[in-house]
Amino acid sequence: MTILAIDQGTTSTRAIIFSADGKPLGQAQRELPQIYPRPGWVEHDPETIWSDAVAVCRDVIASTGIAAADIAAIGITNQRETTVIWDRATGEPIHNAIVWQDRRTADACAEIRADSNEPRVQAKTGLLLDPYFSATKIAWLLDHVEGARARAEAGDFAFGTIDSFLLWRLTGGQVHATDITNAARTLLFDINTQDWDDDLLNMFGVPRALLPTVHDNMADFGTTEKDLIGAAIPIAGMAGDQQAATVGQACFEPGMVKATYGTGCFALLNIGEKPVRSANKLLTTIAYHLKGRTTYALEGSIFTAGAAVQWLRDGVGVVKQAEETEALARAANPESSVYMVPAFTGLGAPYWDPEARGAIYGLTRDTGREELARATLESVCYQTRDLFEAMAADGAVSPEALRVDGGMIGNDWAMQFLADILDLAVERPMTAETTALGAAMLAGMHTGLMKGPLVLAQHWRCHSRFEPKMSNMERAQRFDGWRDAVRRTRSSKD
Repeated sequence: MTILAIDQGTTSTRAIIFSADGKPLGQAQRELPQIYPRPGWVEHDPETIWSDAVAVCRDVIASTGIAAADIAAIGITNQRETTVIWDRATGEPIHNAIVWQDRRTADACAEIRADSNEPRVQAKTGLLLDPYFSATKIAWLLDHVEGARARAEAGDFAFGTIDSFLLWRLTGGQVHATDITNAARTLLFDINTQDWDDDLLNMFGVPRALLPTVHDNMADFGTTEKDLIGAAIPIAGMAGDQQAATVGQACFEPGMVKATYGTGCFALLNIGEKPVRSANKLLTTIAYHLKGRTTYALEGSIFTAGAAVQWLRDGVGVVKQAEETEALARAANPESSVYMVPAFTGLGAPYWDPEARGAIYGLTRDTGREELARATLESVCYQTRDLFEAMAADGAVSPEALRVDGGMIGNDWAMQFLADILDLAVERPMTAETTALGAAMLAGMHTGLMKGPLVLAQHWRCHSRFEPKMSNMERAQRFDGWRDAVRRTRSSKD
């Protein structure tokens, strides 16, 4: 028997079939078009997400020759915070999905913050008031789609992050549910009581009737309609993409940390079974909830990582393929002091500046493609260092290594610079698809096809380990230059 993982990300939708011992047997993928109605706004077409999800499941089953009846369960992982509202009667979305990167509700967040609500919000949710999260996106949809608020209050509509929307469609509209890690990213869920919070619902103007039921990461989420992918298959695991990667990277012990380098970068540090409130603008979030036990994490969220390389390719044509950046970075002038601050949709942790916009500093007449490519890769590493500085300031124990995953980790130059600027070993795993693997592990554990966390942790294998080589003086000089570039970029200077 096997496990099928659906990994619905910001730029693509994938399906991967895993064996009972966690080995990928085949995958299928489709790119997801991005919609930019206005500067700073980002949307997805939910119907495209749905059709792609079904298509990749069918494709991977066909390409591997594995019968749908031989799939024991499905695990779902998804881009978090992205918000969909749909009609319960027809299943049709009332608007495009508003993506996590979208900044249209920055003013709404500022208004709520002006009433001194942020400490109360942070105490309940572990999050900060930022358009990144779902609550203000929900309110925007209710207030800008004609008649939506009244119908939502009447119970006609359903809200969900992408996991919940896919679950609804996969089960033929029979199940409106989410998992605890996705619920915890909405600004509406109290991570202490682990329930939707009426105080927060009133603050953001979100009717309770919209909300899904919340389950553990391993649960009986429902069963797919038989005709969709060839069999009625139980859905047994679900987690937001960063939490799924935390499971896939086997970060099951306090002090272990992983960073995923996809469209953005998200670093999660396991802090155990007691939440810690950050004093340095990190997020306290639920890492996973297994068999009645909650594990928390400190999270640093970087909005632009791989998306900066994508901009080099698609926006300004510096490269034709993302893979070219490694050779360009190696060929760049090592004395170059070019800094790129990729604040295309604002700056995330630890700055939380939604109005900041991207900038490049230190250009000279001899700056070329090589230096721009290097500065772009370096920016991702500098932003990671920002997160680790904040974690240390919050009293986190220094990790022994950083486990990495995501599309950027195949770039050896970037991974070496990451180790250098962090002064920390960086470990790249044997199985690169750790987000999908985490979803598969959750479904596999729930169905009994896979063993528990401690056994799974023993199966984690390192493919490549990058040790820091940079001198302390150079590390300090380079990071000081980065901090100066960020200071000059920010819209506010607090």
